Amino acid sequence: MNILVTNDDGVNAPGITALATALRSLGRVAVVAPDREQSAIGHAITLHHPLRADQIADDVYAVSGTPTDCVNIAIHNLLDFKPDLVVSGINRGANMGDDVTYSGTVSAAMEATLMGIPAIAVSLATAGEGSNYDAAALFIRQLAQQVIKQGLPPDTFLNINVPDLPRGCLKQPIITRQGKKQYQGAIVDKIDPRGRQYYWIGSIDPTFEEIEGSDYVAVSRGHISITPLHLDLTNYASMDILRSWELSTQS
Repeated sequence: MNILVTNDDGVNAPGITALATALRSLGRVAVVAPDREQSAIGHAITLHHPLRADQIADDVYAVSGTPTDCVNIAIHNLLDFKPDLVVSGINRGANMGDDVTYSGTVSAAMEATLMGIPAIAVSLATAGEGSNYDAAALFIRQLAQQVIKQGLPPDTFLNINVPDLPRGCLKQPIITRQGKKQYQGAIVDKIDPRGRQYYWIGSIDPTFEEIEGSDYVAVSRGHISITPLHLDLTNYASMDILRSWELSTQS
């Protein structure tokens, strides 16, 4: 098996090290990841300046770009093989509910899916530095074998969230739906030492809705959450409503 590993926490993050180590028992693993943290970068791709990729070890590259850049450069230029699987993570912090739209970790897996390559995004649901990356990595090794053996539905990739618990304390994996988060936006508005105004985007303790069968509820109860995500963002249920509108090119 040939596996590409990437992330949005940076090439030296503990999560990607644990992930690559666990997956090497399955075959060749190449790590192509940002040279610095790129959290919450979403599906951004770099178009307006050149990128650099430095080889820092055998099959390990640090890229001066986003997670999506890393997947593109790895597959189209750096690697001498096409991956059988792309795994993005292990992210420090959960990627559940609406957060998946911001996540560079999830977007890297999405980019691989757009290229027709099976992909997994994986995050450790920790509020701190996290101490159980190895437990999460061992589960992903098992899951990777199933993905290669069984395949994935068309245009679908998996978003995995693992509680920050020792391996023996993790509960059975559950197939979940994407949850819902309640945000209270907050902008810090202050003056810097040179008298210039600045803004810092944040949020006041966002909370998840208690939706049975959701990623958040599963993880909060100690289960590993497996959420299949689909590339088609069309809201099919709303199409008939919109067709009923009286719209015309004539004013």
